[in-house]
Order: sequence, then structure tokens, then C-alpha cells
Amino acid sequence: MDNMANTFIRKVQKGIGTDTNGVQIGSYTVASNPATKATVIGLSVSNTSASSIDVDVVLSQNASNTTTDVSIVTNVPIPSGSTVVLIGGDQKLVMEGGDMIKVRSSASASCDAIMSILEIT
Repeated sequence: MDNMANTFIRKVQKGIGTDTNGVQIGSYTVASNPATKATVIGLSVSNTSASSIDVDVVLSQNASNTTTDVSIVTNVPIPSGSTVVLIGGDQKLVMEGGDMIKVRSSASASCDAIMSILEIT
């Protein structure tokens, strides 16, 4: 039986927004070499701007090809100064090697994201 290492990690991204092409930014990618699996046990997004924003979060298998994106949430409104917990408590998300989480806001440099992850290698 193989002994697999379990590692708790935290990923943070400040100033998430959108660029002029609407490309999603602010991401986490599961390593594919060695073969890694990850369980997202927490994902919070905080609005750091003075206005309300809308946030999209997707699970993707390819950074440059959005046809593989699967929506976790779409256009979730976050009032100024507020935080929304998208994954946590009973809600978990299992990811495989090469999968990525991408966060995008409706306004530039308007939100921060924090992810708690259990990586299994």
C-alpha cells in the first residue's frame, strides 16, 4: 500500500479583477506531476472596493481554453466590505491534477480570495 502525503495549504490572491479581454485571473492549479489530488475545504471572496461587485468562480481544466470551465458560481453579488463563503462547512470540492480554480470580479482589483486546501500526493 502506498503512503500518500496529506498537506494542508492556504492560497491567497489579492486584488482580483478582470482585464480588458475579460480573462479570468486569480487562480489555483493542482499539480499534475507528481499526480496530485486536492480537496478545497474553504473558499472565501472579500469585496475590497467601495462599490458592490459581481464575482464568478469556475473549475477549469485548461488556463487558456475557457470551453472547459464549469461554473461554481456566476454573478454572485458581494456588497462593499463584505465577504462570501463559497466553499466550507459541509460543502467541499475535489480537484484532480491540472484542475484549476479561477476567480473573476466585475471590477478591476476589487476583491481578495482565500482558499484552504488539502493536497494529497
